[in-house]
Amino acid sequence: MATSASGCVRACIGLGGNVGDAAAAIERALIALDAVPGTRLLHRSRLYRTPAWGVTAQADFINAAAVLETALPATELLAALLAIERAQGRDRAAESARWGPRVLDLDLLLYGESVIADQGLCVPHPHLHERAFVLVPLAEMAPEAIVPGRGRVVDLLHQVDASAIVALEPASSRDSENCC
Repeated sequence: MATSASGCVRACIGLGGNVGDAAAAIERALIALDAVPGTRLLHRSRLYRTPAWGVTAQADFINAAAVLETALPATELLAALLAIERAQGRDRAAESARWGPRVLDLDLLLYGESVIADQGLCVPHPHLHERAFVLVPLAEMAPEAIVPGRGRVVDLLHQVDASAIVALEPASSRDSENCC
């Protein structure tokens, strides 16, 4: 996932939620991602039902992943992700527990092949390699994508237990062509 000839970068986004109609929130978020200036949605995964991670005493999540092409710097893309979350009712300041229930969560997983360690932005996402709920939808679209310092997405997926993750749509219902 390198920078394209147009100067755009391919970025991978993790989407999830477990409050209210999480599937609808993800679908709205995908539309909003495609509308971010200087950005277009290239591919999206199916929706998956996944057990909660971290704080496990909560409802299952609905998760997906998306690949974007963007001309935005990583910090501006992250700001756009946070704005989409807020527009759907997420108030990060009011959340009492890390990894707790949420209406919508958008994570910048990969930004090309960049490694970024700034306050408020860490790419690749620091837990990407250990979270089956991220790796399963990401591997659907970008199995050969490289997570800097960790390896290929498909290899990382083989190192986690994904047995409790259930696809909510058949594979044929989405563009599952490997894109990256």
